[in-house]
Amino acid sequence: MNDFPAITLLQHRPYDRIRELYLMQEPMLLAAIQRGDRGEARHIINHVLVHIYSAGEERSDLLKGLLLELVVMISRAAVEAGAESTEVLGLNFRLITQLATIDDDEDLAAWLRHTLEHMISTIERQKDFTPPLLVSKALDFIRTNLHRDISRDETARHAGISPSHFSRLLKERTGRTFSELLRQCRIDLACDLMLTTEQSLAQIADTCGFCDQSHFTHIFQDVKGATPKQFRQNSQAKHADAKQTHRHTRRPGLVRVRI
Repeated sequence: MNDFPAITLLQHRPYDRIRELYLMQEPMLLAAIQRGDRGEARHIINHVLVHIYSAGEERSDLLKGLLLELVVMISRAAVEAGAESTEVLGLNFRLITQLATIDDDEDLAAWLRHTLEHMISTIERQKDFTPPLLVSKALDFIRTNLHRDISRDETARHAGISPSHFSRLLKERTGRTFSELLRQCRIDLACDLMLTTEQSLAQIADTCGFCDQSHFTHIFQDVKGATPKQFRQNSQAKHADAKQTHRHTRRPGLVRVRI
C-alpha cells in the first residue's frame, strides 16, 4: 500500500515534475539513509520509481536520465551521512557505466536498488557512523533559534536523524543531553550580550529564550556561580582594570638627548 501523496505528471514536462518529486522526497530519503534504515529507504525509492516509470515509459533515454538524478540524490545523502566522497564518486562511475548497458525496466529497477544497498553499506563501513557534520548542523540550528522554544525532536528533524539517535549522538560527542546543551548555548549567548552590548538583563533574557528575567537569573547563577548582574559588573571591572594596566605599562616614546 502506498501512503505517499500522488503526483500528477505533466505529459509535456515529465522531467520537471520528477525533479519536484525529488525535492519532496529527498529529506525523508536522507534521514532514512543516515539512520541506516534500509526498509524505509527502499520504500521511498520504490515510490519514486513508480513515477519515474510513468514519466519515462517508452522513453528509455529520459528514464535513464531520471534514474541518474535519483542516484545523485542517494549519493548526496550518503556523503551527508558520513560516507567517503571519493569512494562514492568511484562507485558512481562504475554504476553509471553499468547503467549505459541496461535496457530492460526490471533490470533498471534492480540496478537502482543495488545502488541504494551499496550506498548504505558504504556508510556503514565507516568506523565512525556519527559524523560531526550532524552535530554541527544541529548546533547551528540551536544557536539560530535560541530566542524561541525549540525541542529535541525539532532539532533532530532539522539534522535529518531520529530523535533517539540524535540523543545518543549528542551524548557521545558532547557529553551532554539536548536540554543541557540548549541551556549552555543560551548562557553562552547571554554572556556575550552582557559583555558586548548595553541591553538590559530583561532584553537579554528574552533574546536568549528564557521565559522571564527571574528564570534567567536562576539558571545563570546555577551555571556561572554568579547572578547576571554580578557577572556583568565583574566583567566590566576586569575590563577597566585591564585598560588601566595597559595604559601604565605602555612603552615610553623615544627621548632625544642632546650631547
